[in-house]
Amino acid sequence: MPGVVWLLALFVVPFYTLVSMAGGALGPTGNAVPEWNPAFWDRASYGYVVEQLVSTGGVYRTVFLRTLFYVASSVVLCVVIGYPVAYHVARQRGRRRAVMLGLLVLPFWISYLMRMLAWVGLLNEEGLVNRFLQSVGLLQDPYPWLEGRSVTVILGLAYGYVPFFILPLYAALDRINASLLEAAWDLGASSFGTFRRVTLPLSKQGVLAGIAIIMLPMFGDFYTAYLLSNGRSSTAMIGNAIQGLLLDSTFGYAQARGAALVTLLAVFVSVLTLYYIVSTARSTREAAR
Repeated sequence: MPGVVWLLALFVVPFYTLVSMAGGALGPTGNAVPEWNPAFWDRASYGYVVEQLVSTGGVYRTVFLRTLFYVASSVVLCVVIGYPVAYHVARQRGRRRAVMLGLLVLPFWISYLMRMLAWVGLLNEEGLVNRFLQSVGLLQDPYPWLEGRSVTVILGLAYGYVPFFILPLYAALDRINASLLEAAWDLGASSFGTFRRVTLPLSKQGVLAGIAIIMLPMFGDFYTAYLLSNGRSSTAMIGNAIQGLLLDSTFGYAQARGAALVTLLAVFVSVLTLYYIVSTARSTREAAR
């Protein structure tokens, strides 16, 4: 019961309020007013947002496709970086493992916003990154990392969320029974063969869990793209479009459209979450057999 009450109070009610705001009308002050009765919802905001998402040249189409590209690229980077790290930590024992786990948890003690601001200092024209690349001869002039570059946003997202990928994957790798690896070696498998045929399949659910954990907040992220591109629209993500709509006080229907855009994004992300749940349940049933 406490869990149900918590879920209702902090998720269901706020989300229903958001949906009601998207289907509501304008109040006396010009702001969106929630319509609590679904029978009286105005679907114009949803229709407008869907049209602008799917039609060629739509206001949100380019931003949404850019967000998909950024998130997919960042997730690939997190997997490439995070899997070797999680695998290495899972193979450690004793004090060395404790130290490494402490280093992995350490970023959670620092505000995400502060970590992104630190990257602003590192990536500016006089920052350490440009100075290092120039000192080794890779750059002749400072690279404008913070002037609306997609690579900067992708690297920022990967840096910010990779710890969230490593920890669940580490837990999955740590649960693999060592006797299975020993059996593979006894049967003549090489180290790479053991990894490919035993470790990698058994860690699949950890990889999917890590991807789900980092992908969901990435879709709603708005401050990474804003901070690492000085607010330029060329790297704006769907979260920046939502932020602009919800803070717009000059156009009355902007808030309703922002709420509609949040709702549709939540539906899209829920589909990805459902895939993870179904995949996990299927793997559990296969393991039970």
